Amino acid sequence: MELFEARNVDKVFADTQALTDVSISVKEQSIFGLLGPNGAGKTTLIRIINQITAPDRGEIFLNGKKMTRADISDIGYLPEERGLYKKMKIGEQAIYLAQLKGLSRQEASRNLKQWFEKFEIMSWWNKNIEELSKGMQQKVQFITTVVHKPKLLIFDEPFSGFDPINANLLKQEILQLRKDGATIIFSTHNMESVEELCDNIALINKSVKIEDGPTDEIREKYKSNIYEIKYQGDFNKVASALGHQFKIIDHSEQKKENHLKVQYLNGNSNNELLQTLIPVSEIRSFEEVIPSMNDVFIKAVEKSNKQ
Repeated sequence: MELFEARNVDKVFADTQALTDVSISVKEQSIFGLLGPNGAGKTTLIRIINQITAPDRGEIFLNGKKMTRADISDIGYLPEERGLYKKMKIGEQAIYLAQLKGLSRQEASRNLKQWFEKFEIMSWWNKNIEELSKGMQQKVQFITTVVHKPKLLIFDEPFSGFDPINANLLKQEILQLRKDGATIIFSTHNMESVEELCDNIALINKSVKIEDGPTDEIREKYKSNIYEIKYQGDFNKVASALGHQFKIIDHSEQKKENHLKVQYLNGNSNNELLQTLIPVSEIRSFEEVIPSMNDVFIKAVEKSNKQ
C-alpha cells in the first residue's frame, strides 16, 4: 500500500522550471531515495510535500487522501539547512519543537529524554546549541524530527557533517524507524547510503524524473555485460585466448591470483567465456559486475543531458 503519492506535479519559479510532470509513489514502511544533481528539483518537491509551497499543477496524497496543511503533524522533516536557536537551552528547544508537532509538554519531555538517553547525550540537556559541534547539533535536530512518531519522515542529506561512527549510528536508527512502522523519503548525494538503505528510488534531472523503481532492479538495468574473474595463470595466454570475442576492461596481477574484468561482445555467453579461459588458466571465481548506484547516477544523468 502506498503511504505517499505525487501525481503529475509541475512547479515554475519565475523563468525556471523546477518540476515537470513528476510522479512518485512511496510504499508504506519503506525507504525511498529521492535523488538527483544539485538544482534538479528535489528540494522543490520536498517543500511541496511539507506544504511550504504549492504545485502549479498536480496533486499530492497521504494515505490515499489529498494532502492538506492538517497533515503536517504526520510528517517529520530534517532539512539540509539545519535551523536551531543557538542561544536557547537544548532541552527547552527540543520540547518547544515537539510541542509544535502536537505533543503535550509532558509527553514531549518523556519522549525526548528517551531519545537523549538512547544517543547518550542527556548531559547536553541544559547546554546551549552554540556549545555543540555541527554534527552534534544535527544529532539533536534528528531527534526533534522523529520524536512525535510521524507516519512520514523526510531526511535531506541526513549524514552531512557526521563522522563515520555517528553516520552509522544514524543509519541504524533509520532502519529501526522503518521496522517500527515509519515511511521514509531520503534525499542524499551519498550513493553508498542509497545502496545500504533504499528499497526504491526516483532520479530527477533538470526537473524531470528519469528513473524510478526498486534499487536492485535499476542497478540491474544498467549492467554492461562485464564480468570479474579471479584466476591463476599467464595473462598473455589468457589475453591471446580471449582474442576479439571479449574486451579486457581491467587486469591486475597479485601474489595468489590475478584479477580480470572482461566485457562480452556480440552476445557472448558465460559458457563461452569459461570454455575460452579454462584451457589456459585455473579459475578461482567468476561473477557479474553489478554497477553501483554511483555508476547508475552518473550514467543516467549523462544520458539525460544528451537528450
